[in-house]
Amino acid sequence: MEPTAPSLSRTYSDRVYPDPWEKVLDYRRVREYAAEHPKAGRVRVGRALDLPSARVRGWLKDAVPDPVRGINAAIDRGWLDPDPEGETAVALVDLLAHVLAGGSIAAESYAPAVTPGKRVSATEVREAFERVGVVTRTRNADTPNRATEIVPTCDGTVLGRCLVAMGAPTGVKTSLDHLPAVVWDVPQSVRRSFARIYVRHRGLSYPDKSTTQVQVERPNSFITELREVLDDVLDERVTTADAGLTISAAAARELGVE
Repeated sequence: MEPTAPSLSRTYSDRVYPDPWEKVLDYRRVREYAAEHPKAGRVRVGRALDLPSARVRGWLKDAVPDPVRGINAAIDRGWLDPDPEGETAVALVDLLAHVLAGGSIAAESYAPAVTPGKRVSATEVREAFERVGVVTRTRNADTPNRATEIVPTCDGTVLGRCLVAMGAPTGVKTSLDHLPAVVWDVPQSVRRSFARIYVRHRGLSYPDKSTTQVQVERPNSFITELREVLDDVLDERVTTADAGLTISAAAARELGVE
């Protein structure tokens, strides 16, 4: 299940390696060769592994490629290759729902941020981050005309890259045309939690009726897949509407959306 070391590495860009995962593998090869041949210098290591000695020199010292640093941080946090039925997968998929429905991932820094809503409190958002092991702070709480956001204080960019590897977009989300495939990799109970979080962020409530309207600026393919998830976890009726979905009062109650 995503995120994996290869998919996380590919969220980085590199001027030399078209595929950053190959850079990770070369770095590991250099470190392993050096461990087995501690007296070998950069020229010998480079020749043995068919790599430029100038590149090897830094890796033999303290230079660590950014994708390797990211992978190491994600391993320390337990984010890579999560068991689909384990708590880490549950926490990551729930956080993915918060980001997709009520947040964003910065295109340049990959830092995630989530805005609380009428149905989703700041406490709930903070707890979603804390469940993956990340401490948060509140941003823009006292800034006029800016949405209040909950953001990580540590390893935020690595977490954001993990979420991107899971299928979250960076920057503007309106072009996202498919629901992340990981939603179907987890048990139905986790998928149901994903759907509940998404609807609680995006669902519009009306004073004169009990139905919930979910409006999203996404391609039809995304809306279709979101309905497929809701149909999978609900017995009650969900219908397609203009620019979104209509969730019947019975379906909203079944999903636990007040």
